[in-house]
Amino acid sequence: MWSTYRALVFALVTASNVTPVHVLEFCQSTDPDCQSHDGKTSNSFKHRWNVSDLTRDLELFRVTCNKLIESFPIDEVDGNFVRTVSNCVFSKSIPTPLKGPLRLAAVSKDVMEEILDLNVAATRSEDFLLYASGARLLSGSVPLAHRYGGHQFGYWAGQLGDGRAHLLGQYLNRKGEKWELQLKGSGKTQYSRSGDGRAVVRSSVREFLCSEAMYFLGVPTSRAVSLIVSEEPVLRDQFYSGNVKTERGAVVLRVARSWFRIGSLEILAESGEMDLLKKLLNFIMEEHFSFISSDDPDKYLVFYSTVVNETAHLVARWMSVGFAHGVCNTDNFSLLSITIDYGPFGFMESYDPNFVPNTSDDEGRYRIGAQAEVSLFNLEKLLVALSPVLTQKQQKQARMILKGYVDIYQTRIHRLFKAKLGLLGEEEEDNYLIAFLLKMMEDTRADFTMTFRQLSEISANQLRNRKFTEMWALADLSSHELSSDWINMYLLRIRRQQSESDLDRQNRMKSINPRYVLRNWMAESAVRKAEMNDFSEVELLLRILSSPFVTQDAAEEAGYAARPPWWADSLKVSCSS
Repeated sequence: MWSTYRALVFALVTASNVTPVHVLEFCQSTDPDCQSHDGKTSNSFKHRWNVSDLTRDLELFRVTCNKLIESFPIDEVDGNFVRTVSNCVFSKSIPTPLKGPLRLAAVSKDVMEEILDLNVAATRSEDFLLYASGARLLSGSVPLAHRYGGHQFGYWAGQLGDGRAHLLGQYLNRKGEKWELQLKGSGKTQYSRSGDGRAVVRSSVREFLCSEAMYFLGVPTSRAVSLIVSEEPVLRDQFYSGNVKTERGAVVLRVARSWFRIGSLEILAESGEMDLLKKLLNFIMEEHFSFISSDDPDKYLVFYSTVVNETAHLVARWMSVGFAHGVCNTDNFSLLSITIDYGPFGFMESYDPNFVPNTSDDEGRYRIGAQAEVSLFNLEKLLVALSPVLTQKQQKQARMILKGYVDIYQTRIHRLFKAKLGLLGEEEEDNYLIAFLLKMMEDTRADFTMTFRQLSEISANQLRNRKFTEMWALADLSSHELSSDWINMYLLRIRRQQSESDLDRQNRMKSINPRYVLRNWMAESAVRKAEMNDFSEVELLLRILSSPFVTQDAAEEAGYAARPPWWADSLKVSCSS
């Protein structure tokens, strides 16, 4: 019987624009083998579909913008010219095709097959180059540029918006998940201000790699589908020093459940567009916070409480892997609490709470140690934007919710760092043990990632005997005059965990502490080669960072877990891209 249904499924897909989700729904209603005893789709059916029925035919791939267009007024003024926009959430905007020849520099097989239901073999076609670079529109696409505002470096910047990004539409995949596809670097929009709407190879390689690296680290994030590069010249002053250089244009196709951000609401509140503010809020809650009842008189308060809680968890996750976003403006903070808009980010090497990856951040506002504080500022601005739809009583309750942010964050960060140290249960000295270690790491400039990783790899006996052979980060840490005191405290603490063996502790810690993160020097090495049309290191890094907790021969040979090279300290990144 299964072969009969397979033939029917194939006929349906090839004869029409039916998506895999629609076919799955058809089979659920007609094939008893794809249903379990409770009428739900069986795992065996889903597995068979996942493995063998991914399409290579891009003409069958459909997106839709209908819900977005029908839910909100669209910018009444036509054309991509830059202007002040009002009374809308989106403007229609057509991508500007990259000037060829085009080259597929990188693709995420995981996103293609697990999110977009497309066989990665589809990327080898000329059609994919055109679709993923903005030269051809996907079936059903009505490209949109999103209007938003934001507080940048603490000050209200007014209208911002998608200045070089185009939302292609929503895709409903075979798992029933909605994903929004967006091109970045695809040309001017109404919100481009003085920019050209382009991204360059340098920044696009970094965004592509970091989006995927963060996902495999377990951090909520947007995802990257592909990276297309061209020979189109793009002028950039990378460090705003007056040294303008010609670089090459590139486009990243990326996906997220939603691209709405705090600034999406701020611009409407600041402009006094209250009806539209309510419309957008109701839409976001219906689409992404379905557990909130539309009839609940406190629905906006519940929404705010959820965003506060999830933002605290997100930033704690950043800190647990040593990630500094670099530009924590309100226009870069997702309402779904995922990491978006990768620019001058950096993974901290030597532990330093004052680590600033962005050379444009002269005052260190967005240093890694201030990310929790800055997030609190951003959530305060979100509360200001929500105030018009809250009663006086609800505003007071919202301020109490915001006060609870610090406790939520501290509880979450405590749990994460306890896990990084392999501590089970709860003991009074745990906070002190964590703080003691971090202070020693700061004093000795011990490497953040490798200190925790090597604590995961070393046995209790080796640690007791101070055998740090080839464990360079622990060797650096051991130079601290109090290192023996901390090691003795730590050994006593883990010895009290009699429910597991030392090997179990090591394995558990290795599953939490990555051996590889996208250090700036690694990204820079890949960028330099990419600018010479050599994308081998981009490919290597994508493969390595897709399994960051597993020791890999290729990564070891490349030095990705070794002491950073001497030139790593001199690297700089900025807001320019």
